[in-house]
Amino acid sequence: MPTAPSAPIPRIAADEFHAPGGELFQWGPLWPGVLPDWITKPVLLIVLSAVAVIVFSWRAFGRPALVPRGVQNLGEVGHLFVRDQIARPMIGADGDRWMPFLLPLFLFVLAMNLMGDVPVLQLPATSHFAMPLLLALLCYALYLVISVREQGLAGYLRNIMFPPGLPVWVYVFYAPIELLQHLVLRPFTQSVRLFANMFAGHILLAFFATVAWWFLLERPTVAGLGLGVVGVLMSVVLTAFEIFVQVLQAYIFTLLAASYIGGALHPDH
Repeated sequence: MPTAPSAPIPRIAADEFHAPGGELFQWGPLWPGVLPDWITKPVLLIVLSAVAVIVFSWRAFGRPALVPRGVQNLGEVGHLFVRDQIARPMIGADGDRWMPFLLPLFLFVLAMNLMGDVPVLQLPATSHFAMPLLLALLCYALYLVISVREQGLAGYLRNIMFPPGLPVWVYVFYAPIELLQHLVLRPFTQSVRLFANMFAGHILLAFFATVAWWFLLERPTVAGLGLGVVGVLMSVVLTAFEIFVQVLQAYIFTLLAASYIGGALHPDH
């Protein structure tokens, strides 16, 4: 039986507005034929973020002065923020011992997030799911190692699946749910939260910036002038809001890592 001819794929005309989409995150080799193919723009941004954190930390803490100023002053503000708002509340008395892990983690995530606001670069490295997932798996592996070391494997499984004080029949439902939550959902939700916020924020910024460019520069018309102005205003407002979200997501990611460490060290709490 003959099949009906398939409908032609619609093509976007050169003079039609095209909203940005997933192509914003599709990057090929950075320098084909010279550099390895796996070196792409996101990889470059990750390396630049790591270098930025190393240089900042060296300038801030390499030769500390008695009276801090400049970069050291900013570094101490960041250190106090992570210590007092993340490490100590989540881990307790042992929080200070984990600052060498938590502070660089916070700064690294923050630097990768802020890459989305740097002119020319303009892409948060954490908008690619692989990077948040890798960091979340690192935090989770650390959590598992500490839990088994402090509680033993049997003690760890008992604490998460069979907490005391519940009726026996409740454990039939509670134990598998908690096992799933601890072994699968924790790293997944920690990574997705960061990725989704950076991905969505970048798409929104790109959309309104494209609206401004198209209706004010590429195809300026009297009818499109208002849309172009709205695009400019929304780009400015969303950039400011995105910076707030970038800082907030770095804080939340580090807070979750600290809460996992605290739960591993102090399972009763």
